[in-house]
Amino acid sequence: MRFLFLLTVTVLSACTSSESESETRPTGRNVLDDTTLKSAASGKISFTEHVKPILEAKCAMCHNQNGLPGRLSFANQEAAVKTGTLGVFIVPGHPERSRFITHLTSAHSSLKAMPPVGETLTSEETALLSRWISQGAVWPTGEAGKLITER
Repeated sequence: MRFLFLLTVTVLSACTSSESESETRPTGRNVLDDTTLKSAASGKISFTEHVKPILEAKCAMCHNQNGLPGRLSFANQEAAVKTGTLGVFIVPGHPERSRFITHLTSAHSSLKAMPPVGETLTSEETALLSRWISQGAVWPTGEAGKLITER
């Protein structure tokens, strides 16, 4: 009986731990190289140079025009700034009011670790995305503003 109890506790603790690496959600690595991250940390954030690579690598596979209705889509700027079932996704100039950022920074730990499958967003990437929104979330039109959503 004691063995069964210990086994149950061990299994449950492994299942609920959001900090440990798993096969389906490994610890994230930065999409951008160190030089690019450093330039973004002190200057103007560029959608095409800084934001788009992160969104394409870690977000667009689920958050696209084919995703679930009412969920955040990064198909284009219009989709990303609309209001969804939980509020406004991106509020240019206000990361603290943008569901995209608040979900990553203040949600329950099991929800913050986006994406649920694949490498998680790093703290540097989350900070960069927050700064981009603070700077107005400038998103170009045309091809430069479209994400590749299928891999």
